Amino acid sequence: MVRTLNKSVPTEKAFPNPKLLPIAYPPTPTISVADTIVQMLENMGVRFAFGVSGGAISPVWAALESSQINVLHFRHEAGAVFAAIEASLISGDPVAIFTTAGPGITNALTGLLAARWEEAKVIFLSPATSAPQRGKWAFQETSNYTMPLLGLYSSGALFHYATTLESADELPEVSRRLAQGIARPNGFIAHISIPTDLQSRNSTLPLPTVKFAQTLATASEKAIAHCANLLATGSFAIWIGFGARHSSRAIRQLAERTGAAVICSPRGKGIFPEDHPQFVGVTGFGGHTSVLAYMQVQQPERILVLGTRLGEFTSFWNPAMIPKRGFIHVDIDPEVPGAAYPDAETFGIQSDVGIFLKTLLKHFPKTVKRSPSVKLSPHEGIDLSPQPGLVRPEFLMAAIQQAIVENSDAPIITEAGNSFAWGNHHLRFSQPHRYRVSTGFGSMGHAATGVLGTALAKNGKAVAILGDGAMLMNNEVSTAVKYKIPAVWIVLNDAHYNMCAQGMSALGFKEVDTTIPPADFVLIARGMGADGICVEKESDLQMALEKALSSTVPFVVDVAIDPSQPAPCGSRIQSLIAQGATELKGV
Repeated sequence: MVRTLNKSVPTEKAFPNPKLLPIAYPPTPTISVADTIVQMLENMGVRFAFGVSGGAISPVWAALESSQINVLHFRHEAGAVFAAIEASLISGDPVAIFTTAGPGITNALTGLLAARWEEAKVIFLSPATSAPQRGKWAFQETSNYTMPLLGLYSSGALFHYATTLESADELPEVSRRLAQGIARPNGFIAHISIPTDLQSRNSTLPLPTVKFAQTLATASEKAIAHCANLLATGSFAIWIGFGARHSSRAIRQLAERTGAAVICSPRGKGIFPEDHPQFVGVTGFGGHTSVLAYMQVQQPERILVLGTRLGEFTSFWNPAMIPKRGFIHVDIDPEVPGAAYPDAETFGIQSDVGIFLKTLLKHFPKTVKRSPSVKLSPHEGIDLSPQPGLVRPEFLMAAIQQAIVENSDAPIITEAGNSFAWGNHHLRFSQPHRYRVSTGFGSMGHAATGVLGTALAKNGKAVAILGDGAMLMNNEVSTAVKYKIPAVWIVLNDAHYNMCAQGMSALGFKEVDTTIPPADFVLIARGMGADGICVEKESDLQMALEKALSSTVPFVVDVAIDPSQPAPCGSRIQSLIAQGATELKGV
């Protein structure tokens, strides 16, 4: 037998008859685990990957950069996740997040928790310390010796699916799990942790094509017919939330056929036109007193709840919102109906809102009934003529309504703080998908950075309304400049954490220090390559907003706000008082 250097190409001496020589096949091409994971993401419709790089994730990062996925390098991991949330909610597609080990992972946690609350679709890729280095105090060691693995690397309250890869052989199963999760009708947050040494190893197993048809849960025809009978026996109102955002047309048809009053959560603004005569108002944080007036004067027999958990910032669990004969609560999550008002009579329906409404509408004839007499006047008592002095927040909202809401298609996202309240209360939308607010997790910095994801997924202008505290805490102006993202920040600059100041005063506490050293956000923006304009008087506001919308670069509108104007958040104060957050007397 003849030994050869290349066993795949035998010599003629070993095989003297050429006709008997074996066929020389080319070697089977191999790709790395990192390349395989990125290919898997591409197959699942991932178009964007946001993150902050580092040595431990470098093979995956390099594979992403070589792919068809649009990779954006952010300045902070939380900002990357907030942008991913908004990009996912606008597009409906999953967005990938990548970080390095140790602090890269922990920095992303606030954003990932917000992603779970907001029901976005996010796939988080992180590195783990390779097995031979674990327990030796490796740099940024990420292992069971240094990190609380429970919750971070297993499915639970944070991640719908989480795993740590220990072998390339696991990739087909990971692919199947991710495809199954992405097909869910609501959010899906996954975490794939990949040891650094595994990222560069060869992956020889082919990835199967795994696709799941989206299965939308719905109640039986009999159950929906029972709902129709309950609604037909007396007056009812419709309470809509973010989960009903894809059913705008059907909700309007039901309201106009039945004459039902319509109210919405802060996240549900625009699903039903806020200028419609049957729209009564927004509930919860920054909501309208017209809603409570309606419940007192024309209390309906029942309320049909569509796609909202009725959580604190939507309902404040106010007993005045309980109708005479209870709720009919429709949600795709069976744990939602009855959770906010466990003492109220509730007929729960587990169903996709759109499918439920399609069936329900068959039970109502195409007739129009009387509209509710209580109507919303969103600018009641506001003097809309410019006045001297600092800019009134309500005047700013009126200017935003005219310049941006009514004269552009730019989505608007409001930030945690008084911006929440001003936007919820004063801005009006006649279309869904124009307004976003995070009244669940409510992290500062969400809008300041999430606006980039909105603009990217929309491929156009997007606007964030936020306070100076949030703008200082976490913004991605530099990232917007680098990638030419047409984001606009409207900063309510009053040199205060003013929600904290006003809230503490309303709760009866002694004056506390909530001041912030004054910041020139236009100077900061220009220092990073963006542009901006300072507004110190109301007469200059309209021009400034128009300039922001026409700008071809990221733009900051720095507005000097009157800090003495109380935000419309009295319901939040009453909720805190009910929970015991008040000054102890006589101490």
